[in-house]
Amino acid sequence: MNSFKKIALGVVAALSLSTIVATPASAAPMTVAITVNGSAPTNNGLSTTAAVALPVPSDNSVDATDALKFVATVDTGTAVTVSATNASIILATATSAAPVTASAGSASATIATGTGTTATFFVFTKTIAVGTVVITNQGTTTTYYVQGTAGNVNTVSVAGDDTAASGTQKTYTVTTTDVFGNKVTGVALNATVSNGTLDTVTATTGSGLTNFGTADFKVTMAASGNAVAIFGLGASVTAQSAIAGFATPVLTASKVVANRDLATELASMTAARDAANAALAAEKAASAKALADAKLLADAELIKVKAELAKANADSVTAKVAADKAIADATAELAKVKADNAAALVAMKKSFNDLAKKWNAKNPKAKVKLVK
Repeated sequence: MNSFKKIALGVVAALSLSTIVATPASAAPMTVAITVNGSAPTNNGLSTTAAVALPVPSDNSVDATDALKFVATVDTGTAVTVSATNASIILATATSAAPVTASAGSASATIATGTGTTATFFVFTKTIAVGTVVITNQGTTTTYYVQGTAGNVNTVSVAGDDTAASGTQKTYTVTTTDVFGNKVTGVALNATVSNGTLDTVTATTGSGLTNFGTADFKVTMAASGNAVAIFGLGASVTAQSAIAGFATPVLTASKVVANRDLATELASMTAARDAANAALAAEKAASAKALADAKLLADAELIKVKAELAKANADSVTAKVAADKAIADATAELAKVKADNAAALVAMKKSFNDLAKKWNAKNPKAKVKLVK
């Protein structure tokens, strides 16, 4: 038994050795190195919570400080495929000789190593949302995460009601965004209002879920007249400068709030209600009259139809009586004709038989038959 086990183990070892020899060497695992402007980033980028922070290219030039550089080391002659979400892939950052603007890049790329063993590319982002960079080579896939940091304020906007009643308070929400539309937090704002009062003349855009990049101001309306509120940046805020290829910065926002005269509006609505009620009453009266007129006409027509029907019934009865009499007269006449014919036939038979009897008496050899 032991000898058999040794033989079996030897066979298995031989087969294993032959398999190892026949299988080609496995591909070298892909390794990836990341840097920003030549230095390793603070975060390793391997999870959403450790996403690499990148400034958005608010100067419309994707420089080395704006992009995450990837160097993938792989087997010679292979290709590296890359796909990105909320980010763009470029093969080189901007230089004075070869500018790269914020509109450059693509969502996917394939980079061949040729005779080398490395594939190099860069990724930048224009959004503060987390983006992904998926790198694949020979079945090995690695995912990195990036997230943009908003640029300077390019736009100040305000939202809120355009009308308010005298003495009432309305809330106006001011939003600050960069040139790419990302909300900017921690921005100091100033506000002024004419013909009204503010709860505060300064506020800072928040970073919470409900106030991210926004700040609220409350305007209390005066007794009469419109209020004009103007919102702008605090003196210490660095705003976006005008850049070729980007929208012109709008660094103030205003809201004209019309003062509603509630007494006049109420009087107008009351008058409109009274007019509507009067119109409704007139319409109801007209409808009632039309209904009554239609009923009278229908009743008259019904009476006429009933009279015509009664006359038709009477005429029908008269016609039936006349028809019955005509039938009775014809029946009597027919009976009389039948009786007369029968009497005439009897008389004819009698006359014939009388003559026949006389003939037979005189001519016994040439008798004729009597008619029954």
